[in-house]
This record gives sequence, C-alpha cells and structure tokens, in this order.
Amino acid sequence: MAAHENAGDFTPGMIDRREAILRVTALLGGVALVGGSALLTGCRDEDRAVTGALFTAEDIAFLDEVAETILPATSTPGAKAAKTGAFMALMVTDSYSPRDQAVFREGMRKLDEASRKAHTVSFMTATPRQRLALLEAVDREQKAESDARRDEKEERQRAEAALSDQRQEAAPGADVGAAAAITEDLPPHYFRMMKELALLGYFTSEIGYTQALRYEESPGRFDPCVPYRPGEKAWAPHA
Repeated sequence: MAAHENAGDFTPGMIDRREAILRVTALLGGVALVGGSALLTGCRDEDRAVTGALFTAEDIAFLDEVAETILPATSTPGAKAAKTGAFMALMVTDSYSPRDQAVFREGMRKLDEASRKAHTVSFMTATPRQRLALLEAVDREQKAESDARRDEKEERQRAEAALSDQRQEAAPGADVGAAAAITEDLPPHYFRMMKELALLGYFTSEIGYTQALRYEESPGRFDPCVPYRPGEKAWAPHA
C-alpha cells in the first residue's frame, strides 16, 4: 500500500503495506493492528462483501474530525487535509470482518453519544478542546481494556500450555463447543480501530510521508552517518 493521496503522482520510494502496518504497530506499543490478515495481504474474502455503501459522506466527515483530533494541523497539515477519514472508511469496508465493521460503526455512534453526555453537543459541533478531552478519556478506556484482555489471554495460554494433549483428549465430558466459545477472542475496542487507522492512513498519505516525515527519494547517495538533533522529524521509510 503506497501513499493513498494522489498516488498516481507519487511513486518514488513507495512504502509497502506490511512496512506501514509494522510502523504503526510500533507507534501503538507493539500490538498488531485489528482487521485480520486482509490488512497485510490486501485480499478481500467473499464473506466480507457488503451491500451498498457502508459509510456516507457525513460518516467520512465524522471520521475526518476524529482523525484530525488525533493528528491535528500544526506546522504541517493534519489528518483531515490528508483525507484520512475516507481512507479509514475504505479500510473498514474492504478489510474488516462483518463483526469488526459492526463494532466500528457502533463506536461512531457511541462517540457521538458520549460527546452529547459530556458536553451537551454532538461530536461534530463540539469544540476542538471538547473533542480532545473526549478522545483522551476514551483512549484511556480502550487502553485499560486492551491491557486487561492481553493479561487474560496470556494467563489463559499459560493454563492451556500446562495441560498435555493426552489429558485434554482423555478429559471426560469435555464440551469442545463451550471451550471454543470461552477461548474465542472478543472484538477489539472501537477506538483502538479508529486510532490505528488514523495513524496508518495519515503516515501513508503523501502529506504524512513528505511533510510530517522527512522524505528523500531512494535510491540515492549512501550516507552511513547523518547528524540528528532531538526533535527533528523521523525519516520516511522506503520499500
């Protein structure tokens, strides 16, 4: 996956899909992106096909504002200028399972409800400060939930590893269906999805790639040691 904005005019040094996902994963603390293997392979299974448009123009505008709150314009253009909302909608439509699509869509509704409850205004009419306060609170919520799920999963894996294959097969009255239901992963938190896609969309856009990051066309001259001062922009990666 290359820079998604004006891709036809921006071909040198294209970043591939896997590299982009790995870099966003690192930004989020090393947790893999949600959405399944389709994000890595670019494939779309038949059971992911949707009927009609999953997102309206109003929905995309909403996602633009969510992404802009996460990555606002500063000395460089923000996520809205990079059309990150449209990117998020496309990725959810083409790469997410029906279950995760439903979680994402319901999350948009929950965000709007939370804004009305906290500030008595919709998310779209809230001020930038109100939006930021809301997303910071939701981000803390999803972080705590993600950490709890990770700890629970690790504990479950340790418990399962302690049982030998022979003991599992010989267990009388074992209900395989019930066991599968217990160990099945829960759907991810909706804001985790939004945050991941906002970062991925922005930093693989032309704006993110060439203005938020430092970009030099490659291949070029090899400089093994380049001076770096704290606070300077990171270098854009190359495929």
